[in-house]
Amino acid sequence: MPNILLIKTSSLGDVVHNLPVVSDIRARFPGARIDWVVEEAYRDIVGMHPGVHRAIAVALRRWRGNLLKPAHWREFGQYRRALAGMHYDFVIDTQGLVKSALLARMATGARHGYAGLSAREPLAAKFYDVTHVVPRDLHAVARNRRLAAQALGYDLRPAPDYGITAPLAAGAEASGPYCVLLHATSRADKLWPEPAWVQLGSELARRGYALMLPWGDAAERARSERIARALPRATVPSALDISGVAGLLAGARAVIGVDTGLVHLAAALDRPVVAIYCGTRPGLTGVYAAQGAPVRNLGDSGAAPAVAEVLTAFADVVGGGTA
Repeated sequence: MPNILLIKTSSLGDVVHNLPVVSDIRARFPGARIDWVVEEAYRDIVGMHPGVHRAIAVALRRWRGNLLKPAHWREFGQYRRALAGMHYDFVIDTQGLVKSALLARMATGARHGYAGLSAREPLAAKFYDVTHVVPRDLHAVARNRRLAAQALGYDLRPAPDYGITAPLAAGAEASGPYCVLLHATSRADKLWPEPAWVQLGSELARRGYALMLPWGDAAERARSERIARALPRATVPSALDISGVAGLLAGARAVIGVDTGLVHLAAALDRPVVAIYCGTRPGLTGVYAAQGAPVRNLGDSGAAPAVAEVLTAFADVVGGGTA
């Protein structure tokens, strides 16, 4: 059975979009050893897939902040040692960036990646031993799956399987069925207005749902608290790591969120999802669930959906509207 190394380091949404590759490989090669190079912040997500033998952490985002720091070079040396002595039959870089291609070059084995016209950064193709043409107008999940299938020579199954589960957050359902509202994202133009969240949350509460508003930093916590103060049955949980957030999502009746990696994680956990797009287009990187999963992408760049649209989509994905 082959030894396979996957390279997909970040961001969270991109890592989630690569999980079906592991399921595809396992379906074709049940005995394969699959290792995965990933940013340290997302190592636990990769570890949720039982088909991954080893998640090898890197910290490119942190290292590039101070290239002269000795501790960073020691950590980089640990990455090199993690690969030392391991021969991979296939090294597959589904990221398609120069930085990911260079990480792939440090592994021993035949390196596969996107051809120049297919890669996000065409120069990355220069670092692979074998390149593959994959159309760029496909969704990211489909691109990842097709690249791996071409590299390993198997036919794709019709629907993706993310292959992960998460333990439910302890006590989250103490007040009954709940919805998670993901208001935080990486850019201001991707935010949905706070009054819209209050209007949405008020209607969800009227329908019998408790509301959870997780956060990641001080500004997000303050926004969660402002929204929660205007709502009945709204909770701002304490600080959660990525595994804790996954557990909160896993138990939700539905998840409603803006363009953030956590909405993709919710879909991968097979939760009903309504994704709200305000500053980006969902066509090639929107929430992409397994076949038949209840997911809706709303809005577009510069065209945020109205609250009424979100409520209609919510009723659609949950098969009704009341708890």
